[in-house]
Formats: sequence, C-alpha cells, structure tokens
Amino acid sequence: MRVLLLNMPWSPIDLPSLALGILKRSVDERVAGATCEVLHANLEFTDWITERTEFSAEDYEYYALSSYFLGCGDWVFSSALYDDPRWMVDEFTEAMSGRLRPPRLRMTRELHAVVPEFVELIARRVVDLAPDVVGMTSTFQQNTAALAAARHIKRLDPRIVTVMGGANCDAEQGEAVHRNFPFVDFVVRGEGEDAFPRLLQTLGDGSGPGAMAAIPGLCHRADGTAVANPMPTGPLPPAAILPPDYSGYFERLAASVARNWVEPKLVVEGARGCWWGEKHHCTFCGLNGSFMQFRSKSPDTFYQEIMDLAERHRVLDMYVVDNILDMRYLSTVLPRIIDSGYDLRMHIEIKANMRRPQLQILADAGLIYVQPGIESLNSRVLDLMDKGVSGCQNVRMLRDAAETGLSVSWNYLHGFPGETAADYDPVIRQLPALEHLNPPVDLSARIAIERFSPYFNRPELGFTGLRPEEHYLFTYDLPEDELHDMAYVFQAPERGIGEETVTRLNDAIAAWKKHHTDARLTHTDLGDELLLVSRRQGFEWRTMRLTDPFAVALFRLLDQPHSPTALHRKATAAPAFADRTPQDVRTLLDEWTALGVTFTDVGQYVHIAPAAVNQDLLRLDYMNHLHGRPASEPSTRPLTADRPAPAPALP
Repeated sequence: MRVLLLNMPWSPIDLPSLALGILKRSVDERVAGATCEVLHANLEFTDWITERTEFSAEDYEYYALSSYFLGCGDWVFSSALYDDPRWMVDEFTEAMSGRLRPPRLRMTRELHAVVPEFVELIARRVVDLAPDVVGMTSTFQQNTAALAAARHIKRLDPRIVTVMGGANCDAEQGEAVHRNFPFVDFVVRGEGEDAFPRLLQTLGDGSGPGAMAAIPGLCHRADGTAVANPMPTGPLPPAAILPPDYSGYFERLAASVARNWVEPKLVVEGARGCWWGEKHHCTFCGLNGSFMQFRSKSPDTFYQEIMDLAERHRVLDMYVVDNILDMRYLSTVLPRIIDSGYDLRMHIEIKANMRRPQLQILADAGLIYVQPGIESLNSRVLDLMDKGVSGCQNVRMLRDAAETGLSVSWNYLHGFPGETAADYDPVIRQLPALEHLNPPVDLSARIAIERFSPYFNRPELGFTGLRPEEHYLFTYDLPEDELHDMAYVFQAPERGIGEETVTRLNDAIAAWKKHHTDARLTHTDLGDELLLVSRRQGFEWRTMRLTDPFAVALFRLLDQPHSPTALHRKATAAPAFADRTPQDVRTLLDEWTALGVTFTDVGQYVHIAPAAVNQDLLRLDYMNHLHGRPASEPSTRPLTADRPAPAPALP
C-alpha cells in the first residue's frame, strides 16, 4: 500500500508538519507492507505563486496566521473547492472592504482567482504518484485547500482513498466535514497515530464495515450513509506518542524560494493537554478540543527526541508545541539540555506565575522565546478568565523575563462578560511605566468565541445565540446549521468594555510599542543602597538612589507582589524598623508608583525594575524574527494561546 500525506497551504513554511511527521512514522512502523511519503504542497505553492505575482514571506504569514479570525486564507481556496474563480467575490468584497486595506483586498481577490490552477496541478501531481491513500492535514486556514485537493484528486482518480483529520476535524467538526463533502472518504477525529494505521490496515485486508465501526472517532460510510463512530473515551498515553519523521522537508525547503524567507525550525512535542485547564479551563480557550487531560513523555524520551532531531537535521531552532510546560522538565530535561552544549533556541508556552529561578533555567536551556498567556494586567479580569494569576504576577513575569533574557510573546484581550472600564482605567494609567518591558504582540483584541471553550459550552457564562463567524458564510456553500457544526469561531454580542475604553487602552499600548525599543528601567543592588536608572518617555527622572534602609528593605520585598499590610508586617519584623508605621509604607508606595518604579493592581504592588544585566543586549526582538510582519500590515488578531494548536494527529 502506498500512502501519500499532503500538506496544503496555508501550513507554515518555516516548520515541518508535526502531524504528518508523526503519521509518517506511524505508517512506516505500524502498517506492514505500507510505504509513506509527504508532499509539501505549501512549499510547492510558494514557488508556484512567486513565479506569477509579487508575493512575499509577509504575505504568506498573513494568510497562514494573521488573518485567521477574518478567514482570508480559507476564502482564497474556496474558489478551487467550488471550481469557480468568482466564488462569492462580491460577498467577500462587501464584507471586507472596511476591514482590509485596498492592497490586501486586491491581493486576496487575485489569489482567489488563480489558485484553482494550482490545486489542479497538485491533484495531477498526486495522481501521477499513484498512491492508494492520500491523507490531508487541516489546521488553522488549511481547510478549504485540503478539501479542494481532495475533490480534484477524487475527480481525477476515484480509486484513490481520501482521508482528512486534524484540529479542524475534531469532534462534531470532523463529522460535518465528512457529512458535507462526499469526496472525503474518511475523517479521523482526535489523535490519529492510532486510528490512521488501523484504518490503513482495515483497507489493506478488506475487513469491511465491522472493522471500520471499531475504530474510535472514525467517520466512514456504510451503504452510502455517513457514519461517525463514537469519539475515543480517553487520550493516548504518552508512551504511544511517536516522535516525528521529517524526512524530505528540509531538502524541499532548500530547493524552494522560501529558503530565502525563513529560518527553518524543528517542531517538537513533549506533552499534550493542559494541566491548568484540567483544574480551571480558561473561559475563552478552545485549545485541546476533545481531550484536555494533560500527559507528557518521560524526561528521557523527550530529551532524546530533541537531541536526535537536532543531530539529524542540523537545526537548533525549535518550536515546542506543548500548550503548557511540564514543570518536571525544569529539573530533568532542561538541565540535560544545558549540559549538552547544544546552543538551542526554543519557543515554549508556560504559565505566567513562574519565578525568576525557573525562568533562568528556561533561558539557560535555550528557551528564549516564551508565550506565558498573560492576556491582561488586571486581576479582576483575569479572574473572569479563570487564569489563576494576578495582574502583578503577570507584570512580574515581564520584569523577570527582561532580566533573564527571555523574549515574551503575549496578547492583551478584552470583551469578557462582567468587566468594566474601572478594571482598565488603573492599568491604562500605568502602561507608560512598563515601556521597558515586552509589549503585547499587537493591540488589544476583543475575544472570539471558540468551539470547545467554556464560553461556547456554557451559555450561562454570558454568551448566547452563537452563530458561525461571517467569513464561513461566504467561504462554504452550506446551510447555517451545517456551518455551526463545522465552524471553530463564532459571532456573539459584544460584552465587557465599550469602544471608548478600548480606544484608550489601544492608544496606550500603541505608545508602549512605539517607545519600547529606547525605553529602559533597571536597578543595581549595592548592598546598603540601590541605584535605579530610567529612560522612559513619560518620566523625567534618570537616576534614583535609595539610601534609606527601610526603603531598601521595602524595595527588596517588592520583588514579589505584596499588599501594603503584608509589606509593613514583614518589614517591621526587623527591630530596626519596628517604629515604622503603615502610613510610612503607603507614602513610599505612592511615591514609587507615581515615579513608575512600582506597578499596583487591586491592592497589590510589585517593583518593575529588572536587575541591570545589559538589557539592550538581551533585547533580542526574537518574536519579530520568528513572525516578522511590516508595521503597515497589522494582524486582525494576535497569535495567542486561545488559537487552535497544531494538532499532533492527522490534522
């Protein structure tokens, strides 16, 4: 049996597909007599489109990621799905004229007109390779391109078996895909490294409908009727999660024009699920779909996979796709990486309440690009999200990351039921004090309602009458009830703060981003005194010496968030300060907050001055290196932890 795995646009071009890498290994190791290869159609498209039009790395990133919540990438390939270069052009233009700049609107329409030719070309390439089975991954804005490929492959050679799966095919989404697109023979829902090999074995030995019905999560057809098997009752154990096989990706990238656009990165996976989400599912988060249960590979296994991939491919940049770091790895995997001598540069998602020593371990191990899921700097709004951190803890994260040399990718979100302008006003006033710390990736964005999130599943939290986002209506030729099952993002009435507060928040964030490069605030502890140095737009002072022992003691305590009462209690435990009053503490806190030395939120205070360790050198701007985007092309929504993650299954 010949198996071809197809990675259509808009899969990122700087990363091999983890999903297809895992599936390739699962086929090679678990399906007797089968061969498997991957066709990197995302790179094929890059070469094809750059021969025909002005198209850049920034353009590809826009359609792959930045425009996700507008659906531009999926709409581009809807013309190929429906064999109509004019498919819903008027509807798209009317909806997007006020949301896209004219050059972007024009390019999107031009791409929409020409991509049917590309899909036809890829379909013929596939048929010429004569596979028995074609597996297509669908994550982020890959759905219409994958569906279009399946349709054209099936038209050219009906004998080829087509299979889809991945993040866009989880649970009811996968059932809707299978039900509405008959040229997709099978849909694998959930983790594919078990179900896909079982499907291939069943196809190979002709076991029939009975064997198909025994594969959890599989969508298949019996007597022409679409059948969706029950989803698996639980996730795969970590020992069953195979390492990926990226054979062919780096060679294909080296032959592509995209080699001049990106620095390739390896994709590695240590864990699935979210240990925080098992306890407190963040209200807006739709990640993990059917399986929130956290499970992680053994430290030995994960370390060896990292080393093996680095040695095999001679690549040191790595993207760790785990939704959250397994805290065991801080004392197991990461020290071994530090001792290995490999100069790795890695991205990982973490929780924002990690302490400085833990962040230092991340930095020493090469995890210099972190995504801590900050989302807000106000504790009350964070409580509405069920984030489990405070505003001062999030600011402490930004401060300690600056001190340890970590580049922080984070987003400011708003629009939570129950939030008010009073939750934002104190934060907005204090943002000029934070200009020396990593600003959000983009301006604040109103939350989207995502499938699988508590806001989607529990209308009592504040969102009712959900409808699929508008872009689904002019991308697919389906009734709204079918779109409801297929969609990941939904329209809902706006909740929370109004536009006046949003404008003030975004003006302050824009100023933060503008001034960040030149801003500085540091402290040096000289033992009996402290020296602070400031270079921030909104503050005239440049140096400050704290020589009063009581002030020095309070500043050191403010390394961690404290209330004034707790500060007074701890500071006056020393006999030398026994006569100091609560008012003495408040006077200093008020003075320091006015000078931008401390940040305060709901009665807590934390100092915001990293230790002086040459912040100018540590400021790597690594985020822009990975996800470069010209200032004239803002994203419609930041890439955040509330986005569908690259699925490790047949996506």
